[in-house]
Amino acid sequence: MRAIRLRCGSRAAGVLIAVTATATTLAVTAIGPAAAAPAAAPAVAAPAGATSPQPGDACTTADLGTRHPYIKSTEVSPTITHFKGWYVTEGTTGEQAVTTTTETTITVSVGLDDKIEASFAADALSKVGVTVDLTVKMESATTSTESNAVTWSFNQPGYYGVYKGTKKVTGIYGSLNCNRAQQSDGSWALRWAEGPGSGAFTTYTTLEEGAVRCQDQVPAGSVMAKAQSLLDCGSPTAKAAHPAGAVAPTGEQRQDRAAQPAAPAERPVAAAQAALDCQSPVYKIEVPGKPLSWGAPLLADDGVRLRPSSIFSAHLDNWRLCNVTETDGVLEATLWNWGNGGCATIAEPDAATERVVLTTASCTEDDLQRFYIYRDVPGSSAIGVQNKYTGSMMGHDRYADGEFIRQYSSGRQDGTSTYNLTGV
Repeated sequence: MRAIRLRCGSRAAGVLIAVTATATTLAVTAIGPAAAAPAAAPAVAAPAGATSPQPGDACTTADLGTRHPYIKSTEVSPTITHFKGWYVTEGTTGEQAVTTTTETTITVSVGLDDKIEASFAADALSKVGVTVDLTVKMESATTSTESNAVTWSFNQPGYYGVYKGTKKVTGIYGSLNCNRAQQSDGSWALRWAEGPGSGAFTTYTTLEEGAVRCQDQVPAGSVMAKAQSLLDCGSPTAKAAHPAGAVAPTGEQRQDRAAQPAAPAERPVAAAQAALDCQSPVYKIEVPGKPLSWGAPLLADDGVRLRPSSIFSAHLDNWRLCNVTETDGVLEATLWNWGNGGCATIAEPDAATERVVLTTASCTEDDLQRFYIYRDVPGSSAIGVQNKYTGSMMGHDRYADGEFIRQYSSGRQDGTSTYNLTGV
């Protein structure tokens, strides 16, 4: 059978090729090598409390639509969040309330997400705490909400650094996804492997507060030692007589403030309508063993839903894979819908939102419209689908006509994020 390459950047193109495409895809039953056996039914998903998988561990068909975080690297650094140089003279000792200045703002985040509501982000931060053996923040938090007042009892005169601080924990997380892998004997098996989705995380430990002098002996690498370094103890400021009260910021403070990370740049505006290089096969993305499959919307403000296929489906249940690439056995593709001429996408304003609805839009060169496809062993058409930009897996809350397809940061652990990519 002769392969056909399609330019399907518009609905008109889809209509013109309808007859030819249908004729050339009757023999296609699943993506990948020719099917040698019927599609396997999804296995039962592992219990939610099961041990976290490691790269190379076996996984099941039901895991194709799930993912798990693992921690690739960590760095722990004492960080001063609030600070004030304070001079105490004879007669001014005793308890004083010192209003400090914000030095560093730390916001808990995992990848795009600084609202820790998604299961993947919470799971990642939990693993961070275990990795560094510290109790870290595992919820939405920022040190900017902390009061900048420190009340301290000064027993001796001297030059003090009054501070609040914490241990900032940063690093890189990876994403473990279930995908087929070829064994040394040529057979295939499902294994947990590092997926394309990875990113940076930031969290911190409980804030501590106190006051430290230049002559105090403090533990190396501690928050207190970091505060002491901001005093510039060898400077004339530290040695000179000074009236009681605040001391001007030191050079070290000014340097630390200048080193604060800049705000993230805005994502560029999406490109104009793209001409896609689509493969000839036409697919349904079906719930295994059930009659419902992904159906694209007719209305722009609607989303992709589970729908039954019939002669009235108007090809809204038909999808093509476009601009396809493959890396380490994982496909990356744009999902073009034959019925409405649009491409599956996650809307940009909702990209970091758990359970946001999958929609279709005009096809552009944008990672929000790119999807990774994880496949079962040859002979099965089972797949998991992950958005490239958000890292979330596609799935549905319940099996019902009209139920939306949504993104879930960790997928659906009950196996409802596994679908069949079946040729029509």
